[in-house]
Amino acid sequence: MTTTFEKHINLADARLGSKAIFVTDDWFAAVDRMLQPEAPVWKEGVFDDNGKWMDGWESRRKRFEGYDYTIIRLGVPGVIKGVDIDTSFFTGNYPPSASLEACFCQDGDPAEDAEWTELLSAVSLNGDSQHLHAINNDQPWTHIRFNIFPDGGVARLRVYGTPYLNWSEIGSEQEIDLASSLNGGRALACSDEHFGKMSNILNPGRGVNMGDGWETARRRTPGNDWVIVALGHPGEISRIVVDTLHFKGNYPDSCSIQAAFVKGGTDEQIETQSLFWKELLPSQKLEMHQEHEFAEQINRLGPITHIRLNIFPDGGVSRLRLFGHISD
Repeated sequence: MTTTFEKHINLADARLGSKAIFVTDDWFAAVDRMLQPEAPVWKEGVFDDNGKWMDGWESRRKRFEGYDYTIIRLGVPGVIKGVDIDTSFFTGNYPPSASLEACFCQDGDPAEDAEWTELLSAVSLNGDSQHLHAINNDQPWTHIRFNIFPDGGVARLRVYGTPYLNWSEIGSEQEIDLASSLNGGRALACSDEHFGKMSNILNPGRGVNMGDGWETARRRTPGNDWVIVALGHPGEISRIVVDTLHFKGNYPDSCSIQAAFVKGGTDEQIETQSLFWKELLPSQKLEMHQEHEFAEQINRLGPITHIRLNIFPDGGVSRLRLFGHISD
C-alpha cells in the first residue's frame, strides 16, 4: 500500500543531483548506491576486494564507540514529508536503528558548526524491510544527515517531499516548466502504471530507457489510459512537449490534455473532477521515439493548476513538459 507521502518526489534521488558529500565509512558498499532510483538487487556470489558486493551503503563493523553517518546534498531543496529506509537484502548486517536530521544552507554546503534539526528520532530497523515514516515539518531543507547506529548496511534511502522554490523571484514573463518535478509538479493518479511509474514523466532530462518513463499494460477493454498532474504553481500554458523517446512498438497512437484551475478538495477527489475539465490540447497524433512540441494547437484557458494527459488507447510516454508563465 502506497503512503500519502510516497506520491511526492524523492528529493534524495541521484537523478536530481543528490549526492553524499561526507560519509564516516563506506568500506563494503559505496554510499551513493543508496541514492539510486532503481530498486535494490541481489547479486549471488559477487564479491569485490572488500567483501560481498551489496546494492546500497554498508560500513565496516565498528570496533570503537560512536556511529556511522552520511551528509547528503539534496539535488533540489524541499520540504520533507516522509522517509523510506529500505534494508532490502541486508539481513545479518543491517543497522539496529537510524535517525534523520536536516539543515538549510543558503549557499554551499554546511560548515562544521552548522545547526542540524532532528526530523526523525532514532527508529528501530529490521533486516530486508522497508521502514516508512511520515515527517511533520514545513521548513525547506538543502541537506540531510542520515545516522545509523552503530554501523551496517542500508539499500536505499528515499526522502519524499515537495521541492522548494522562491516563486517571488520568478517573473511573470519568464517561461518555466510548471509540470517539472524540480518545480513542484506531482503526478497524482493514473489509470495504470504496469511497466513504468507515472512520476517518471516529470523527471528532469530525457529518459534513459523505457523503464524511465510511464508505460501502461496493453488495454484489452474499451477506453483509454490517463495520468493526472498537479502543477508546481498556477500558470498559463504556452508550450507543451510530449516525448515518446525509447517507445517504438508501444507508443500511444494519440494524446489529448484536459486542464482546470482547481480550488479546494483533496488529491483523492481529483479523478472524478477531471472527467469534466476543459480541453487544453485537442487530440494529437504521436510518433515513435521522438519529442512532439505543441504551441499553436493549445486552447487558451487562462491560469490552470492541474492537467490530465489522455493517451489513446495505451502505451508509453517518456516525458511531459508544460511550459508557461506563473499566475497569482
